[in-house]
Amino acid sequence: MSYCLNSDCPQPKNPIHVNTCQACGTNLLLRDRYRVLKTLGQGGFGATFLARNESLPGHPKCVIKQLRPASNDPQILEMAQKLFEREAKTLGRIGNHPQVPSLLDYFQDNQQFYLVQEYVSGSTLQQEIRELGPLPESGVKQFLSEILPLLQHIHNRGVIHRDVKPANIIRREQDRKLVLIDFGAVKDEVSLAAVANTSDHTALTNFAIGTPGFAPPEQMALRPVYASDIYAVGVTCIYLLTGKSPKDLDYNPATGEMLWRKNVHVSDHFADVLKKMLEAAVKQRYESAEDVLRALDLEPYLDSLAKGLAIPNAPNYNAQPTESEDFSTPSSNSTPSTATAKMAARIKARREKKERSNPGINTVGRPPRLGTSGPKTTPNSANTQGATAGKPKPQKLDANRVLAEYRNGRRDFGCQDLSELELPKVDLSGGIFREAKLSKTNLQGANLSQSTFSQANLQWANLREANLGRAYFNFANLEAADLRGADLSFAHISHTNLKSANLSGANLTGARITEEQLKQAKTNWTTIFPNGKRGSW
Repeated sequence: MSYCLNSDCPQPKNPIHVNTCQACGTNLLLRDRYRVLKTLGQGGFGATFLARNESLPGHPKCVIKQLRPASNDPQILEMAQKLFEREAKTLGRIGNHPQVPSLLDYFQDNQQFYLVQEYVSGSTLQQEIRELGPLPESGVKQFLSEILPLLQHIHNRGVIHRDVKPANIIRREQDRKLVLIDFGAVKDEVSLAAVANTSDHTALTNFAIGTPGFAPPEQMALRPVYASDIYAVGVTCIYLLTGKSPKDLDYNPATGEMLWRKNVHVSDHFADVLKKMLEAAVKQRYESAEDVLRALDLEPYLDSLAKGLAIPNAPNYNAQPTESEDFSTPSSNSTPSTATAKMAARIKARREKKERSNPGINTVGRPPRLGTSGPKTTPNSANTQGATAGKPKPQKLDANRVLAEYRNGRRDFGCQDLSELELPKVDLSGGIFREAKLSKTNLQGANLSQSTFSQANLQWANLREANLGRAYFNFANLEAADLRGADLSFAHISHTNLKSANLSGANLTGARITEEQLKQAKTNWTTIFPNGKRGSW
């Protein structure tokens, strides 16, 4: 279908092969190359369309934003035009970042203004939560480990997004990376007329912009700061945990504080971090994304994320790449060049400095990280990070070492090689095994409740009668794993490979899992399905 961009067209839908609208005569091939296929949405300033570029081989898809203010007031039109110009400049300033849609074109045609951006195929976090339900604490921590380095990169370039929310974060279908969209909210001046809006849509007010509930007080009071985005990320975390928009939650009538704690099951430490992210007073809130990551002790994630962030984005066919040096692969002798790698290096430098002043104890009062021995340089150090593009080399650990580290407070075993270990009936609850190797590992009868196994390899693992309640398995590999009699109640198993996995007698009550996934696995009359019924779904 060819879609007409004339807002007054009585019948904008046309056959795909025509170049002139059959209803109003408007040219359907924008700038002689872009054919609009369908509308994606409309806001206060314009409409967004899915299109394809017919001037390039393969006719790649793209997103076109058309300036279309709701009012014909000349002053509002001028403000909207400035907003579009600012969005184009902002996308150029951010550079060719793989988690931001590339700006492909920016032009005026027939007294209309257009932005052309890279098309990101995938679902928004809002769509994911509506379809699959809320995430556990481990899933939200994984979200933070991906979005906060991106936010720090944006802030380092002098940009405040000002409209971070689940509807503006897409999980890209190609590589499952989170992509932040809609940078039109970065303008200081937006509209001369206040627009009352209590829905989930972005509200445009006198020189302020944001989504009610997600925007902090200082932003709605016309004084946004970098920490304003931190607040919005915090509210997004609450949405991911509860599945509820801010307007659907209760508030303290005396202080205005969001009352969310009673609706979720999270650790006290994580609750304290979220509370500080959501502080109404800027001085009491985290100042930067790096501060949040440090508070959560998520720096082990940064290593594995750095490689993903080093992948160049789609090329900009209309301009030379800007600031691409931030995403080039560094040599073994160079310093980390990605925003994530730099952040990881800074966090590790602070931690190692404290470890040297207090031998044997790190910044959170636990023994040195796995695979380290005090301040000695290791394969996981920042010096090696450039050579490995930020990906830590998996270390082979023995069962005694794993248990000893866990008893001493260690919870993060991400990217470690734990394959073929004998760990029956152990307590590793709340452990983080993101991207870990656990193939043929014996965890029969183990307590692994609320643990994170996202992207981990659990092929042929023995998880028989293990407690995996509320565990997070998204994108893990459980092929041929023995899960007979395991407790998987309220576990998140979306997008997980269950080919030939044995779920006979397993308890899947409330688990996030699809019927298609279950067809890959072995079940029997003793299996309790997500609806709570035994032997059937």
